[in-house]
Amino acid sequence: MAKARKKISKPVWLKYSESEVKDIILSLIKKTPELTSEKIGLILRDSYGIPTTRIYNFKISAVLKEAGVHRSADLVNLEKKEKGLENHLSKNKKDMKTARSLITIKSRLKRLKECLA
Repeated sequence: MAKARKKISKPVWLKYSESEVKDIILSLIKKTPELTSEKIGLILRDSYGIPTTRIYNFKISAVLKEAGVHRSADLVNLEKKEKGLENHLSKNKKDMKTARSLITIKSRLKRLKECLA
């Protein structure tokens, strides 16, 4: 049996409207385009005091998709990991565990790109 989700109501101390939050999200992505929706959520929570965007009945990724700038967090993280492993392997050519790990990361990256395309 699935757990019922609690309905989140807007706190009285929260002064941002739905359109203002969307504008903040878009301005953050314009400043630093490499941000993922997870990082934007952390910034909203820590800097602006917005606990979650579910209060306004939307998700950050939906706002980014509307603007056409959404990037999958899984894709970004795998690309970062691939770059780090390639850098390590260029310095340590005999590290076979890293070579094997790089192969599996490239495989996962390829499957993810096919799935997202």
